[in-house]
Amino acid sequence: MSNTIFHYPPELLNLLVDTIPLLNRSKKGVILFFKGAGVKDDLMIDLAKKVKFSPLEINKYEIAQTILTRLNEQGEKLLRERREVLKRVVEFESFEACWDSDRLKAKALVYEIRQVVNVKDTFTRMKNEKEKVEQKSREEYLKKVEAANKLAQAKTEFYEEISKMYFMKDRQKRGKLFEDVLNRLFKAFGILVKDAFTLSGDDNEGIIEQIDGVIELDAQLYLVEMKWWGEAVGRDEIANHLSRIFIRGEARGFSFPSMATLPLQSNCLRTL
Repeated sequence: MSNTIFHYPPELLNLLVDTIPLLNRSKKGVILFFKGAGVKDDLMIDLAKKVKFSPLEINKYEIAQTILTRLNEQGEKLLRERREVLKRVVEFESFEACWDSDRLKAKALVYEIRQVVNVKDTFTRMKNEKEKVEQKSREEYLKKVEAANKLAQAKTEFYEEISKMYFMKDRQKRGKLFEDVLNRLFKAFGILVKDAFTLSGDDNEGIIEQIDGVIELDAQLYLVEMKWWGEAVGRDEIANHLSRIFIRGEARGFSFPSMATLPLQSNCLRTL
């Protein structure tokens, strides 16, 4: 049964006006039909009085049309009652209770109403599915916009923080901040990153190596070396970083000397 009828459209309203009187033998029966569907007395009390005291002044079709029009005019307020009226018509099976002369016509009209409801339900479901797809697209677009904004903000903060470091006198503090800024920049780009850590020897030598960071990019591990140099980077500094990469299989490396970027690669075993 339809859960999508909000207002009765004209063709459906006319069908209901023609059908409901045929499903009920008497004028009082029409009133009771609507009452059984939950329609309140105040919406049809004038009609009930006319049926009781002046039955010749009104017929079944006028009763049905008046009540259905009033239901339709109430909008969402009487949505439940409209659905219940429609449900009772669509599910009507007791055609033996109709007048003999009305039975075939009533069956045909009920069938036609069922067809109208099914068609409208189909189009409504299609519309709902389309709206769901559009809503999902909007949500995905907003997520992309939000991610782009966050990335742009991260870049702005990166440049601002790096610029401030040029005026820092404490080299050790500046180096630590440099590592932190780059690690946060990696995370902003969605790159898996492990912050700085140290390696200790197996024979109680203490810390034997400090790794500034490790990132995963395209399923490859990269050692990240971050240094703030006040002068050009020499061969010895690069060689030191290379040696740390070559002893680790399939590990690759990024070197960040000041603001420069130097990607380094090796094809050894990947171990850390």
